[in-house]
Amino acid sequence: MKPKLDRILELMDQGTEEARKAIQNLRTEDSRSLDLVVALSGIRQEFAVPPDIDFRVSVTGQQQPLQPRIHQEIYRIGREALVNAFRHSGAGRIDFELEFTDSELHMWIRDNGRGIDPQVLRLGREGHWGLAGMRERATRIGGLLTITSDSTAGTEIQLCVPGDAFQVQTTDHGA
Repeated sequence: MKPKLDRILELMDQGTEEARKAIQNLRTEDSRSLDLVVALSGIRQEFAVPPDIDFRVSVTGQQQPLQPRIHQEIYRIGREALVNAFRHSGAGRIDFELEFTDSELHMWIRDNGRGIDPQVLRLGREGHWGLAGMRERATRIGGLLTITSDSTAGTEIQLCVPGDAFQVQTTDHGA
């Protein structure tokens, strides 16, 4: 009986800590770096990630300013994908890539880990909202989120956001 009770208390503590972090993230969203690359590259430092995980970051194209709401949604999608890769994939390598073009922004997070169970990928995991949340956020900003996963090749998460949805609009005040 005591081991079961200890496990229940451990799960409750874990849930409480996750709730605290979620609330803290809501409160501090404006204090995050406006640079997506810097903000998402720093995710590794938030966790006790083994140093033998090869984490690579690359940026292609000219980084462009983002509307604050779009920036936050892209950041949250990238953060969830990276956290999942660091925590659950068992990967030896994780790649984070951003590509800016005149017409689109692409973000990829790839790992060479154990992949996501196909049923979890399709339906999610009870009590966990990460995959569903990423999909909802992508839809809200007019983006397309694609997740592919294989038990022998790892997982790839790709977000594509059309340029007209993310570029900061400027107004011409000249007459």
